[in-house]
Formats: sequence, C-alpha cells, structure tokens
Amino acid sequence: MNPSLFQGRLVRLTAEEPQVSAEAVSQWDRDSEYIRLLDSSPARRWSSKKIQGRIENIQDQPQLDLFIFSIRTKAEDRLIGVTSLYGVKWTHGEGFLGIGLGDRQDWGQGYGTDAVRLILRYAFTELNLGRLSLDVYAYNPRAIRVYEKIGFVPEGRMRKCLNREGIRSDIIFMSILKEEWEQTV
Repeated sequence: MNPSLFQGRLVRLTAEEPQVSAEAVSQWDRDSEYIRLLDSSPARRWSSKKIQGRIENIQDQPQLDLFIFSIRTKAEDRLIGVTSLYGVKWTHGEGFLGIGLGDRQDWGQGYGTDAVRLILRYAFTELNLGRLSLDVYAYNPRAIRVYEKIGFVPEGRMRKCLNREGIRSDIIFMSILKEEWEQTV
C-alpha cells in the first residue's frame, strides 16, 4: 500500500466527521463568494444541524458513485475544505470532480492544487477511472489556471448560462484523462 495515497505536500484527505464538517461548512456558507464559486444553485443558508444531518445521511447510505473527503492541512491538521468524486459511471470509467476551500485565507496558498492532485491520484490509481470531468465558472480564473496547470483540458462552454446579480457568465467544462495525468506525475 502507498502510504501517501491520501497525503500530499500541504494537505491530506480524511473521512468527513459530520459534526466538525457541519460546523465548518455552516461558517463557510456565510461567505457568498465561496457559495457562488462552489455551486450554481441559488445561495442559501443551512444550519450546522441540517448540514450534519445531510452528511450523516450520505454516510449511512453509502453510494457507489460518490466519494467525499475532508481536506485538512498537514501542518496544523486544520479543516479547510471538501473534495468529492461524484456521478461515477463504472461501466465507462469516468466521473466528476468537485472541490471547495472554505476560508479566503486559504485561497491561493497551494492547498487546492495539492488536494486536486491527491483526488486525481485516488481516482486514477485506486478507483482505476480513465477520465474525470468538472465544470468551472468563467468568473473564477484562479480555478481555471489551477486546473489547466494540473492538466485539465477545456472541452466546451455553456455561454452566458449563469446569472449572478444580473451579470451573465459562462460555465466551462474541463476534463483530464488518465494518460494525460500520468504524464504529469
């Protein structure tokens, strides 16, 4: 077994602890920019109790197409985000990647890049997937640069389909193939 499967240079991936994750996520949800970078659904507030219930429900009914991890710093063992593989289609060997770092102080520190590299390693070596996809909002150039640096390739875009405060933005679709990832490790 590879002891570094869940441990990168700056972060490690751990199982979600419902109460700890719920408290953190309820704090992060107070930042509307975080919510709007994470999801295209309307922004809403959730209580930590409601979030904890949702996490526990997912853990009680494991799904074969969903893998969720907490992102923790190696130095302080501090919870800074969540990453997931979802919509995994085993027949085709493909799935989708999601990631969110909660506190602005952690943005631009290399944590997201390290976490994405870890989840890619997990997807391609442990789950033996052949392709991962994601979508990113055109108004998030920092994320686009990170994904391109790691090896994701833009595949298409939905023009002006996202409406935030009367400003319409594109959603960009990106993917990385296992053989492309292998060239970067």
